Amino acid sequence: MRALVFVGLGLFDEKDVSLRGLEEMKEADAVFAELYTSLMPGLSIQKLEELTAKKVRVISRRTLEEEGGQPILDAAKKGKAIFLVPGDPLIATTHVDLRIRAEKQGIKTHVIHGASIVSAVMGLSGLQNYKYGRSVTIPFPHEGCTPETPYEVIMENRKLGLHTLCFLDIRAEEEKYMTVEGGLQTLLAVEERRRHNVITADRLVVGVARAGSEHPIVKADYVQNAVKYDFGSPPHTLIFPGKLHFMEVEALITLAKAPPEIRRMSK
Repeated sequence: MRALVFVGLGLFDEKDVSLRGLEEMKEADAVFAELYTSLMPGLSIQKLEELTAKKVRVISRRTLEEEGGQPILDAAKKGKAIFLVPGDPLIATTHVDLRIRAEKQGIKTHVIHGASIVSAVMGLSGLQNYKYGRSVTIPFPHEGCTPETPYEVIMENRKLGLHTLCFLDIRAEEEKYMTVEGGLQTLLAVEERRRHNVITADRLVVGVARAGSEHPIVKADYVQNAVKYDFGSPPHTLIFPGKLHFMEVEALITLAKAPPEIRRMSK
């Protein structure tokens, strides 16, 4: 059978894979995984191999983005190939491209979804999912240049009263993961240049660390305090709230230990 099955690994460790995903792995002829789009702190490839009795081949960003995932496609032409991806497998657009390539080559594709950071941070913070605007990634500064797109996205969402989910840059090959502090410092540097009062000291922000683990950290506070807060080890995520419903305010105070005075911000 010519088939390529995309399987979401979830958020934290090998226990997050669904039973359906494990069953597909056990029946596979080849299993591949990428670990560069997100950090899964508790994941053990060895334990995953023991659970499924299958060898897992970890592939690089280069294999997917520059070679078009050719080793995966070659395996799928010979039998059933599994592609393991942190979170939900098709959040990353490079993986959508791989699925399209497979279908065009006559390879049947199937998706087994996993827990995603997108839904996890919404549940952990209590901010209602239908009130989010465009999401954005805050990248590491490159050669002294700080991209302004995240700042502009937050600004536009704020004008519409919408929340902004900010993914924080990951360079897995270098074991370099942006933190809440790093993300805020990057935005503050842009604010220093643009001066549109988008990222100010008294702006409310929510930081989430290690979503999916037994003890995630969710903390809502003003930028001046959040930038100094110890969120612990990565992965980290940032949310900039827009207009707040009174239930969202209570959720932030109760679940994220936000300052009680934010009640004045509710609509």
